[in-house]
Amino acid sequence: MPSLLLSRRDIAFMLYEWLDAEALTRRARFQDHNRETFDAAIDTAEQLATELFAPHNKKSDSEEPHAVVGERCLSVKIIPEVKTALDAFSAAGLMAAGQDFERGGMQLPVVVEKVLASYFTAANVATSAYTFLTMSSANTLLKCGTPEQVRRYVDPMFAGRFFGTMCLSEPQAGSSLSDITSRAVPDPQAGVDGERQFRLSGNKMWISAGEHELSDNIVHLVLAKIPGPDGKLIPGVKGISLFIVPKFLVNEDGSLGERNDVVLAGLNHKMGNRGTSNCLLNFGEGKFQPQGKGGAIGYLVGNPHQGLANMFHMMNEARISVGLGAAVLGYTGYLHALDYARNRPQGRHPAQKDPAQPQLPIIEHTDVRRMLLAQKAYVEGGLGLVLYSARLVDEQHSAETPEAREHAARLLDFLTPITKSWPSQWCVEANSLAIQVHGGYGYTREYNVEQFYRDNRLNAIHEGTHGIHGLDLLGRKATVQDGALFKAFGAELRKTVRKVRGSVGAPDAVSSELAGISKELLAHADALDGAWQAVELVTQKLYAAGDLNKTLANASLYLEAVGHVVVAWIWLQQALLAAAALETGDADFYRGKLQACRYFFHWELPKVEQQLELLASIDTTTLDMRDAWF
Repeated sequence: MPSLLLSRRDIAFMLYEWLDAEALTRRARFQDHNRETFDAAIDTAEQLATELFAPHNKKSDSEEPHAVVGERCLSVKIIPEVKTALDAFSAAGLMAAGQDFERGGMQLPVVVEKVLASYFTAANVATSAYTFLTMSSANTLLKCGTPEQVRRYVDPMFAGRFFGTMCLSEPQAGSSLSDITSRAVPDPQAGVDGERQFRLSGNKMWISAGEHELSDNIVHLVLAKIPGPDGKLIPGVKGISLFIVPKFLVNEDGSLGERNDVVLAGLNHKMGNRGTSNCLLNFGEGKFQPQGKGGAIGYLVGNPHQGLANMFHMMNEARISVGLGAAVLGYTGYLHALDYARNRPQGRHPAQKDPAQPQLPIIEHTDVRRMLLAQKAYVEGGLGLVLYSARLVDEQHSAETPEAREHAARLLDFLTPITKSWPSQWCVEANSLAIQVHGGYGYTREYNVEQFYRDNRLNAIHEGTHGIHGLDLLGRKATVQDGALFKAFGAELRKTVRKVRGSVGAPDAVSSELAGISKELLAHADALDGAWQAVELVTQKLYAAGDLNKTLANASLYLEAVGHVVVAWIWLQQALLAAAALETGDADFYRGKLQACRYFFHWELPKVEQQLELLASIDTTTLDMRDAWF
């Protein structure tokens, strides 16, 4: 039976036929790899995800982590299957899959590493969250930490002995990090390293994996403010610094020392991702006295007052991972719906009036095929967008020329808010359609699709809401460096349009089917080119308004419109390859790609025209609304 997690055939198409991951093996960093080693790693990920992560997905949802009263503080109990799965993940070396061989890693490209992650996330997003947070934390410390911090914290994290978190939000601040009030005071009794050791106090909210007993230690990366000479916190984001605050202090030889003053205050209970402990943490409340003194001990990462810039290493990686999670949760929901539709008999064709005739599998009904085709267009487009972004990370780090690395960095910077937000909106819609395909069974807990929807709905909020990323895209990415990021993407889009226009053969040189496909791809290319021209004009008009409040009032709509254009571009690239390969075999697979592209251009891209017209009108309906009028 084919996997209901992901389509291995589609993974191979994206990784090798489209993104040409094999070309990376010609670069020094990846020269020890080839397609066989990539596939072996994917085989391992698929097997572990299928055998150890997926089986307890529903159990960890129904038996979620719960707080228990310990001797001095609360702790968290989690079903044992979670630790079994995570131990196997670490034992397979997957925590360090992308790291240097010298660090015990596999030195895999990021695009391959994300394929591995996709299997675990599709199988069990709650359990895989512990690994994703740990790898992101460790990567941040690799970029910003000292060699000693790397030795003491990062190496055990990649070995799976320590897990990591990111502690940004606070109860009163939410996404407005400029309003955090956690304090970090230099510790005068810390000896020669006193300038780097601090005592932290404050509260952090929504901390995923913030407390558990799944690892020997938890390494919290905490944003806090260092008071000025007057003892007051510096307003805004300029005063924010980044600190390592371990659950247990780590001795010089790597052994664990005394318990630090960071404790669980309570658990949050989300609608999805229930198997991930989500915590309110108190720092420095005095339950523990590390080194004979109150306050949680923290170690400065990088320079003072550069905390947000340092944390963005983790946040940008996290945003791609959130987009990946959204895409693959939509993808596994689609595969479950497809399997159900092929095996569920119900009803007959409208023209068939004889009730004595056998019922049809519901996939024979046009409206069910419509819903499945929409899901396919959303999830394969969304996964393609995420893997393309991951491939850009590899280009940014290993391309042969500085110019190529800079171009990749610009594309990645422009696409990151879309890569996070588009799958978080439209792959959730795919999950909703998967429930609809199941009919009344779809919203019962006996079937998996209702949990996929609940789990995926969180991704529209994780790592920044649509509103935040809309402001980022329109307010910064579209204009920064005199529009260099915006222009870089436009150049790539038009390169694809030119490629389509130049690929059409003489009508008498191809079959009638391929001639029809070429004609349709040309129409798609014209539609895409026109849509991007409209985006360019609307962007100029929004900034010509001369009022930033009006320019950014409808930034979320701008994000949605540009996101649809970007995914249309992703689909056109895939369709061009599918058309070229159609007569080489696997015709049903390639025709499926072409049909999903056709759906996106006929049903989805036309929505953008109306959205852009509304944006161009500088509509102030939402801006003019007042609190008292609701």
